[in-house]
Amino acid sequence: MKKSLKITMTSDENAAECFERFLLTKRSDGVKSKTIDTYRHHFHAISKHLDVSTDIAELTSEHLRDMIISMQDASLSPNTIKSYTITLKAFLSWCNREGLTELNMKKYRGIQTIKETYSDAELKALLQKPNMKNCTFSDYRNYVIVNFLVNSGCRAATVRNIQSRDVDIENRIVYARHTKNSKPLVIPLCSQMAELLRQYMKIRGGADDDYLFCSEYGEYLTENALRLAIARYNKSRGIQKTSIHLFRHTFARKYLIDCGGDAFTLQKLLGHSTLDMTKLYCTIFDADIAKNYDEISPLARIKATSTKIKMDTTRQ
Repeated sequence: MKKSLKITMTSDENAAECFERFLLTKRSDGVKSKTIDTYRHHFHAISKHLDVSTDIAELTSEHLRDMIISMQDASLSPNTIKSYTITLKAFLSWCNREGLTELNMKKYRGIQTIKETYSDAELKALLQKPNMKNCTFSDYRNYVIVNFLVNSGCRAATVRNIQSRDVDIENRIVYARHTKNSKPLVIPLCSQMAELLRQYMKIRGGADDDYLFCSEYGEYLTENALRLAIARYNKSRGIQKTSIHLFRHTFARKYLIDCGGDAFTLQKLLGHSTLDMTKLYCTIFDADIAKNYDEISPLARIKATSTKIKMDTTRQ
């Protein structure tokens, strides 16, 4: 029986050089600059645990195994390691297609944790309308933004890029042009949010192509400016949690648990391309399934309708 020939991979490039070509390819494919920055940040972190000066064709599964062990020994969290290996897997998959290596990264399992959310008491404080007689435009804008985040669960980048022309008060929707997956998203508004935006836009003024949520000078809000603005706003209301993304988790939790929403609708509302992340929300909030369980528990229903049997304590 003839033995099949084994093709030996050869390359004149090390892993770091190949990674730069990988980034150029991603840029030409239209991948967002923020994603490119994340790839670069992850690869820099990976380089502390993997010799990226090694020829790409000479990398082995043993190198990857030792890299994981090194990360674990450095006390990196499982979810951090998972993020780094996702980037490495994308890079190696590209290398496979380029014929540079047959090596690829196995999926690393992170830890699913209960997502922290804002409590009802915290939301009540954050959603309290400021005194319009003495508050600044920034305070009022932040109040409206927080209401919008609770209404929609949008990402911060989506909120920052909404223009006045994207708001349709009459039909109670906002057209989001800037989303993570680059697909347009229609954001529904409850009646209270629609009225709040109507009032805000009168004060905001400006042209149709101006950004809805702007600085005090009508300028575009940067990522850092919005982050700091919401942090100051929350702390001014006595709330120590300051994460904008927590509003997204809070929206998902309250929609699923308090509002009785379903995963398919939540997927559309959050703009997820697939159900994977939405199903994760459903999984991590299972701890809340005990809420009002007496109303749906079969045992509780039976107990409520059963005839009590008295115990005869005199019998031995």
